[in-house]
Amino acid sequence: MRILNICAYTWAIGGPARIIYDHTTEVLAQGHQVDILSPMTPGEKMYMVPDGARLIECARTSPLSNYYREFSTEMYQFLKKHIHEYDVIHMHGIWHFGSLAPFLIPNNAVKVITIHGLLDKWAIAHSKWKKQLVTLLYQKRLLGKADLIQINNTDEEEDVIRYLGYRPKNMVIVPNGMKLSDYESLPAKGTFRAKNQITSDQQMILFMGRLNIKKGLDLLLPAFKQIQEQLPTAILILAGPNDGYQAETEDFIQRNNLDDRIKLVGMLTDTLKKEALADADLFVLPSYSEGFSIAVLEAMTCKIPTVVSDRVGFGDYIRRYESSYFTPLSSEGVAAGILKILQDKSYAEELRNRAYRMVTENFDIKVVANHLLEEYKKIKKSSYL
Repeated sequence: MRILNICAYTWAIGGPARIIYDHTTEVLAQGHQVDILSPMTPGEKMYMVPDGARLIECARTSPLSNYYREFSTEMYQFLKKHIHEYDVIHMHGIWHFGSLAPFLIPNNAVKVITIHGLLDKWAIAHSKWKKQLVTLLYQKRLLGKADLIQINNTDEEEDVIRYLGYRPKNMVIVPNGMKLSDYESLPAKGTFRAKNQITSDQQMILFMGRLNIKKGLDLLLPAFKQIQEQLPTAILILAGPNDGYQAETEDFIQRNNLDDRIKLVGMLTDTLKKEALADADLFVLPSYSEGFSIAVLEAMTCKIPTVVSDRVGFGDYIRRYESSYFTPLSSEGVAAGILKILQDKSYAEELRNRAYRMVTENFDIKVVANHLLEEYKKIKKSSYL
C-alpha cells in the first residue's frame, strides 16, 4: 500500500508527529510506502523523518491560515496532482484544512481520520464559534463520509457519538503506541541535573508538553506553590515550547518568588529529553484535554511515577492497571497527588511497576501498527467487493 499522512509535522505539534513517526517506521519495515504531507509556517522546526519515508512540505503563508488552521494552497495543489497515487489518505486531527482537502478532490483512496482528542468537551469549547462554523459547513458530514474514524479509547468514542448524534459504523478503537526499544537505554543519571544546577537531594518534578492552558498549568503552578511549602527541596521543570501560556507562567513565578524552584527549559528533544526523563522523580500532566499523551507513555516506559488527569487519552487502561495517580482538576488535587508519590516510596514503586507493565502489554508499536494496517486492508478489500 501507498499511504499519505496529513499533519503539521513539527516538533511543536507534539504527540501526533511522534505517533506518525513510530507508526511509519513499522509500516515501512513491512514493505509499504509512506509520504507525509505537512503544512509549514516559515521557521518551524521539522520533526525527524523515518528512513525511507518522504516528507512533502507545503507553505502556509496565506493570511487565511491565521484564521483557518493549516490552510495551504500548495497542499491543495499537491493533492490535486497526486492524490490518485495513494491507497490510503490518513488525516490527523480535525478543524483544519488538511482534514477537508482530500474530500474536495475526486479520488478512490481509503480516507482515514484520527480524532486525536479534538472532540472532547474542553476542545469543543475552545475557539467555540470557529468550530461551530466548521461544523455547520462540513465537519459532521465529512466524519460520516470517512471510510475509517480512528479513536484511541472509550472516552473518545463517547465524544464522537455526542458530536455526531449517533455511533458511526466506520469507527474503530486503535490506541497509539510506543517504540519501547527507544527507551531501553537512558543517559547516565545526573546528566540533566548537572546541566541545570539541580542537586541530587532535590526532588525533581517534570512537566513535558506545550505551555498551553489546556495542559493544566493553571492548576500545576499553584499546586507546586503548596508543595514547595511542605517540600522546600522540590523543583519543578517545565519542558516545552510556548503555546500561549508562557507569559502567565513567568508572571506566576515572579509574583511568588519561585525563580529558583521552577525552571523553564524550553522544548527538549532526542537525547536532552531522555536526560530529563532519566533524572525525574515524578512526571505530572493535569491536562484538561489530550488525544493520547505520548509524553505520559514515555514517562511510564522510563519507570517514572506519574500524576495525571483522566483526560490523557488512555484513562481506561490506567484505571484497569491502577498505574497512575488520577488527580481531580484542582490545584489541591494535583498537590495531593504529587506529595503522595514523593513522600511514599513504596507507593511510587508500585505505580512505576504497574505502569511499565501496562505499556509493555498494550502499547508496543509493533502490535498497534499491525492493528491499524489490518483496518486499512479491510476497508480497501471491501471497496473492491
